[in-house]
Amino acid sequence: MAADSSFDVVSKLDRQEVDNALNQAAKELSQRYDFKGTDASVRWSGEDVIRIEASSEERTTAALDVLQTKLIKRGVSLKALDSGEPKASGKSYVLDSVLKEGLSQEVAKKIGKIIRDDGPKGVKAQITGDEMRVSAKSRDDLQEVIALLKGSDLDVALQFVNYR
Repeated sequence: MAADSSFDVVSKLDRQEVDNALNQAAKELSQRYDFKGTDASVRWSGEDVIRIEASSEERTTAALDVLQTKLIKRGVSLKALDSGEPKASGKSYVLDSVLKEGLSQEVAKKIGKIIRDDGPKGVKAQITGDEMRVSAKSRDDLQEVIALLKGSDLDVALQFVNYR
């Protein structure tokens, strides 16, 4: 009797890549001509928050665009970055972007529902903490579930690890 094959669905960030992208964006903001005199800056503000500051609302959103470009080049999904709108703070505008990591219970339930409704029969999904274990007898069924989840429109960055 063959053992079940399985994989884990997770939503994790490579902190080093995010930090590298942040440093690259900060360097570009300090050197680019269109950001001269705008006091534009990008920096960490706590554990999971990136703070963008500039002298105008337009420059703040442009600095966010620079950061997003650097994140994409580093292979970090923009679904992991939750950005709000720039807010006036004294003479400057501030935009806080929160990094989302881990599967929330509601997202895990959505993934389980997608697998139950649209996935192949005999595939089991189990929520364990902030990740989800998917198992089946056939590896082809697991490949089908991965393709199904990649095609679904979820607002989190998914990775598929521990494929056995």
